[in-house]
Amino acid sequence: MDYTKNEMMAIATGREFKDGQLAIFGVGLSMLAGFFAKKNHAPNMIAFTEGGIYGSTPVGGLPWGIECNRISANATSFTNAIDALGMLVASGRADNAVIGAAQIDKFGNVNTTGIWAEDTQPWKVGEYTLPKTRLNGSGGANEIATGCKGYLIMVSHQKKRFAEKVDYISSPGYLSGGDSREKFGFPGGGPTAIITNLGILRPDPVTKEFYLDAYMSFSSVEEILENTGWDLKVSPDVKMIPEPTEEELRNLREVDTTGFLRK
Repeated sequence: MDYTKNEMMAIATGREFKDGQLAIFGVGLSMLAGFFAKKNHAPNMIAFTEGGIYGSTPVGGLPWGIECNRISANATSFTNAIDALGMLVASGRADNAVIGAAQIDKFGNVNTTGIWAEDTQPWKVGEYTLPKTRLNGSGGANEIATGCKGYLIMVSHQKKRFAEKVDYISSPGYLSGGDSREKFGFPGGGPTAIITNLGILRPDPVTKEFYLDAYMSFSSVEEILENTGWDLKVSPDVKMIPEPTEEELRNLREVDTTGFLRK
Protein backbone atom coordinates (compact mmCIF):
# COMPACT_ATOMS: atom_id res chain seq x y z
CA MET A 1 0.00 0.00 0.00
CA ASP A 2 1.39 3.43 -0.94
CA TYR A 3 1.79 5.83 1.99
CA THR A 4 4.45 8.16 3.37
CA LYS A 5 6.32 8.04 6.68
CA ASN A 6 4.51 11.20 7.79
CA GLU A 7 1.16 9.57 7.05
CA MET A 8 2.15 6.46 9.01
CA MET A 9 3.29 8.59 11.96
CA ALA A 10 0.02 10.55 11.91
CA ILE A 11 -2.05 7.36 11.78
CA ALA A 12 -0.04 5.71 14.57
CA THR A 13 -0.54 8.83 16.70
CA GLY A 14 -4.23 9.06 15.85
CA ARG A 15 -4.79 5.48 16.97
CA GLU A 16 -3.84 6.59 20.50
CA PHE A 17 -6.95 8.80 20.79
CA LYS A 18 -10.17 7.43 22.26
CA ASP A 19 -13.77 8.33 21.49
CA GLY A 20 -15.27 10.93 23.80
CA GLN A 21 -11.95 12.52 24.80
CA LEU A 22 -11.43 16.27 25.12
CA ALA A 23 -8.24 16.94 23.18
CA ILE A 24 -6.09 19.91 22.21
CA PHE A 25 -4.06 20.04 18.97
CA GLY A 26 -1.52 22.35 17.44
CA VAL A 27 -1.20 22.81 13.69
CA GLY A 28 0.57 20.45 11.32
CA LEU A 29 0.98 16.72 11.89
CA SER A 30 -0.49 16.88 15.40
CA MET A 31 -3.76 18.28 14.06
CA LEU A 32 -3.75 15.76 11.21
CA ALA A 33 -3.37 12.93 13.72
CA GLY A 34 -6.13 14.27 15.93
CA PHE A 35 -8.71 14.92 13.24
CA PHE A 36 -7.87 11.64 11.55
CA ALA A 37 -8.84 9.96 14.84
CA LYS A 38 -12.09 11.93 15.00
CA LYS A 39 -13.03 10.95 11.46
CA ASN A 40 -11.83 7.36 11.70
CA HIS A 41 -12.79 5.93 15.10
CA ALA A 42 -13.50 8.72 17.61
CA PRO A 43 -16.48 10.70 16.25
CA ASN A 44 -17.43 12.00 19.70
CA MET A 45 -14.01 13.42 20.49
CA ILE A 46 -14.13 17.18 21.17
CA ALA A 47 -11.19 19.17 19.86
CA PHE A 48 -9.92 22.64 20.67
CA THR A 49 -6.84 24.74 19.94
CA GLU A 50 -4.64 26.71 22.32
CA GLY A 51 -6.09 29.86 20.75
CA GLY A 52 -9.54 28.93 22.06
CA ILE A 53 -11.29 27.55 18.95
CA TYR A 54 -13.53 24.88 20.45
CA GLY A 55 -15.55 22.03 18.94
CA SER A 56 -14.64 22.49 15.28
CA THR A 57 -13.42 20.30 12.41
CA PRO A 58 -11.23 21.56 9.52
CA VAL A 59 -13.00 22.83 6.42
CA GLY A 60 -11.24 22.80 3.04
CA GLY A 61 -8.00 21.32 4.33
CA LEU A 62 -5.85 21.66 7.41
CA PRO A 63 -5.46 25.19 8.79
CA TRP A 64 -2.29 27.28 8.60
CA GLY A 65 -2.73 28.49 12.17
CA ILE A 66 -4.69 27.81 15.33
CA GLU A 67 -7.33 30.43 14.51
CA CYS A 68 -7.52 30.53 10.71
CA ASN A 69 -10.83 30.19 8.85
CA ARG A 70 -10.34 26.52 8.05
CA ILE A 71 -10.52 25.64 11.76
CA SER A 72 -12.87 28.37 12.97
CA ALA A 73 -15.62 28.20 10.32
CA ASN A 74 -17.76 25.63 12.14
CA ALA A 75 -16.57 26.02 15.74
CA THR A 76 -19.00 25.47 18.58
CA SER A 77 -17.53 28.44 20.44
CA PHE A 78 -14.74 31.00 20.36
CA THR A 79 -12.79 31.84 23.48
CA ASN A 80 -9.10 32.61 24.06
CA ALA A 81 -5.77 31.14 25.12
CA ILE A 82 -6.39 31.96 28.77
CA ASP A 83 -9.55 29.84 28.78
CA ALA A 84 -8.04 27.08 26.62
CA LEU A 85 -4.72 26.69 28.41
CA GLY A 86 -5.44 28.32 31.76
CA MET A 87 -8.81 26.68 32.38
CA LEU A 88 -9.38 23.55 30.26
CA VAL A 89 -5.76 22.35 30.28
CA ALA A 90 -4.26 23.68 33.53
CA SER A 91 -7.23 22.41 35.54
CA GLY A 92 -6.68 18.84 34.34
CA ARG A 93 -9.89 18.72 32.26
CA ALA A 94 -8.19 17.93 28.92
CA ASP A 95 -7.81 14.20 28.27
CA ASN A 96 -5.23 14.13 25.51
CA ALA A 97 -2.98 16.25 23.30
CA VAL A 98 -0.06 16.16 20.90
CA ILE A 99 3.14 18.20 21.25
CA GLY A 100 6.36 18.25 19.25
CA ALA A 101 10.02 18.26 20.30
CA ALA A 102 13.34 19.53 19.03
CA GLN A 103 15.14 17.46 21.68
CA ILE A 104 13.81 14.76 24.00
CA ASP A 105 15.32 12.54 26.68
CA LYS A 106 14.65 9.10 28.14
CA PHE A 107 12.11 10.46 30.64
CA GLY A 108 10.08 12.32 28.02
CA ASN A 109 11.33 15.81 28.91
CA VAL A 110 11.07 18.09 25.87
CA ASN A 111 13.36 20.91 24.82
CA THR A 112 12.11 23.52 22.35
CA THR A 113 14.04 26.46 23.81
CA GLY A 114 17.63 26.13 22.58
CA ILE A 115 20.65 23.93 21.97
CA TRP A 116 23.74 24.78 24.03
CA ALA A 117 27.37 24.00 23.31
CA GLU A 118 28.73 20.97 25.18
CA ASP A 119 30.97 23.07 27.45
CA THR A 120 28.25 25.50 28.56
CA GLN A 121 25.13 25.35 30.71
CA PRO A 122 21.86 27.23 30.14
CA TRP A 123 21.93 28.73 33.65
CA LYS A 124 24.66 29.60 36.09
CA VAL A 125 24.15 31.51 39.33
CA GLY A 126 23.33 35.07 38.34
CA GLU A 127 24.13 34.43 34.69
CA TYR A 128 22.32 33.19 31.60
CA THR A 129 24.39 31.52 28.88
CA LEU A 130 23.20 32.11 25.32
CA PRO A 131 22.37 28.96 23.35
CA LYS A 132 24.31 27.93 20.29
CA THR A 133 20.96 27.58 18.50
CA ARG A 134 17.83 29.44 19.59
CA LEU A 135 14.59 27.49 19.09
CA ASN A 136 10.96 28.61 18.97
CA GLY A 137 10.08 28.13 22.63
CA SER A 138 7.33 26.07 24.23
CA GLY A 139 4.22 27.91 23.01
CA GLY A 140 1.37 26.10 24.77
CA ALA A 141 3.32 22.84 25.13
CA ASN A 142 4.44 23.56 28.70
CA GLU A 143 0.85 24.03 29.84
CA ILE A 144 -0.16 20.85 28.02
CA ALA A 145 2.72 18.89 29.54
CA THR A 146 1.87 19.99 33.07
CA GLY A 147 -1.93 19.96 32.84
CA CYS A 148 -3.26 17.33 30.44
CA LYS A 149 -4.36 13.98 31.88
CA GLY A 150 -2.05 12.44 29.28
CA TYR A 151 -0.42 13.57 26.07
CA LEU A 152 1.52 12.30 23.07
CA ILE A 153 4.85 13.48 21.70
CA MET A 154 5.51 13.40 17.95
CA VAL A 155 9.13 13.75 16.86
CA SER A 156 11.43 12.73 14.03
CA HIS A 157 13.66 9.90 15.25
CA GLN A 158 17.22 11.23 14.98
CA LYS A 159 20.14 10.65 17.34
CA LYS A 160 20.73 14.39 17.75
CA ARG A 161 17.14 14.78 18.99
CA PHE A 162 17.04 11.75 21.30
CA ALA A 163 19.48 12.80 24.02
CA GLU A 164 20.46 11.19 27.32
CA LYS A 165 19.53 14.51 28.92
CA VAL A 166 17.94 17.53 27.26
CA ASP A 167 19.84 20.81 27.31
CA TYR A 168 16.80 22.59 28.75
CA ILE A 169 13.38 21.40 29.94
CA SER A 170 10.82 23.51 28.07
CA SER A 171 8.00 21.03 28.76
CA PRO A 172 8.35 18.48 31.57
CA GLY A 173 7.90 14.77 31.04
CA TYR A 174 8.79 12.60 34.03
CA LEU A 175 11.74 14.83 35.02
CA SER A 176 14.32 12.48 36.60
CA GLY A 177 11.98 9.47 36.54
CA GLY A 178 10.16 7.50 39.22
CA ASP A 179 7.85 9.71 41.27
CA SER A 180 9.75 12.95 40.62
CA ARG A 181 6.88 14.38 38.58
CA GLU A 182 4.35 13.79 41.36
CA LYS A 183 6.52 15.68 43.82
CA PHE A 184 5.92 18.87 41.85
CA GLY A 185 2.15 18.48 42.07
CA PHE A 186 1.39 18.78 38.36
CA PRO A 187 -2.32 18.15 37.70
CA GLY A 188 -1.53 16.20 34.52
CA GLY A 189 -0.37 12.61 34.25
CA GLY A 190 2.57 12.99 31.85
CA PRO A 191 3.38 11.68 28.36
CA THR A 192 1.82 8.34 27.44
CA ALA A 193 3.80 7.68 24.26
CA ILE A 194 6.51 9.07 21.99
CA ILE A 195 5.54 8.42 18.37
CA THR A 196 8.26 8.85 15.76
CA ASN A 197 8.74 8.17 12.08
CA LEU A 198 10.41 4.89 13.10
CA GLY A 199 8.39 3.54 16.03
CA ILE A 200 6.61 4.02 19.35
CA LEU A 201 8.19 4.41 22.80
CA ARG A 202 6.23 4.09 26.06
CA PRO A 203 7.11 4.87 29.68
CA ASP A 204 7.94 2.10 32.14
CA PRO A 205 5.17 2.18 34.80
CA VAL A 206 7.69 2.34 37.67
CA THR A 207 10.90 4.01 36.45
CA LYS A 208 9.11 6.19 33.83
CA GLU A 209 12.03 5.64 31.47
CA PHE A 210 10.82 5.25 27.89
CA TYR A 211 11.38 1.91 26.18
CA LEU A 212 10.80 0.73 22.62
CA ASP A 213 7.36 -0.83 22.33
CA ALA A 214 6.90 -1.09 18.56
CA TYR A 215 8.56 -0.28 15.23
CA MET A 216 7.24 0.74 11.82
CA SER A 217 7.12 -1.86 9.05
CA PHE A 218 9.78 0.10 7.11
CA SER A 219 12.07 0.36 10.17
CA SER A 220 13.69 -2.09 12.59
CA VAL A 221 14.76 -2.36 16.22
CA GLU A 222 18.38 -1.94 15.11
CA GLU A 223 17.69 1.27 13.19
CA ILE A 224 15.85 2.77 16.15
CA LEU A 225 18.66 1.89 18.58
CA GLU A 226 21.20 3.46 16.23
CA ASN A 227 19.19 6.69 16.17
CA THR A 228 18.72 7.01 19.95
CA GLY A 229 21.24 8.87 22.10
CA TRP A 230 20.76 6.74 25.20
CA ASP A 231 20.81 3.02 25.95
CA LEU A 232 17.22 2.44 24.86
CA LYS A 233 15.58 -0.56 26.45
CA VAL A 234 13.51 -2.81 24.20
CA SER A 235 10.30 -4.51 25.29
CA PRO A 236 10.52 -8.33 25.28
CA ASP A 237 7.21 -8.14 23.41
CA VAL A 238 8.35 -5.54 20.88
CA LYS A 239 6.19 -5.74 17.77
CA MET A 240 5.63 -4.24 14.36
CA ILE A 241 3.03 -1.49 14.12
CA PRO A 242 0.18 -2.56 11.80
CA GLU A 243 0.29 -0.81 8.45
CA PRO A 244 -2.58 1.55 7.57
CA THR A 245 -5.75 -0.01 6.28
CA GLU A 246 -7.36 1.33 3.12
CA GLU A 247 -10.06 2.93 5.25
CA GLU A 248 -7.52 4.62 7.53
CA LEU A 249 -5.62 6.08 4.58
CA ARG A 250 -8.82 7.29 2.98
CA ASN A 251 -9.96 8.97 6.19
CA LEU A 252 -6.53 10.53 6.74
CA ARG A 253 -6.43 11.98 3.23
CA GLU A 254 -9.96 13.32 3.54
CA VAL A 255 -8.67 15.38 6.48
CA ASP A 256 -5.51 16.45 4.64
CA THR A 257 -7.39 17.19 1.44
CA THR A 258 -4.61 19.38 0.02
CA GLY A 259 -1.97 16.70 0.60
CA PHE A 260 0.22 19.35 2.24
CA LEU A 261 1.50 16.97 4.97
CA ARG A 262 1.80 13.89 2.79
CA LYS A 263 5.53 14.34 2.13
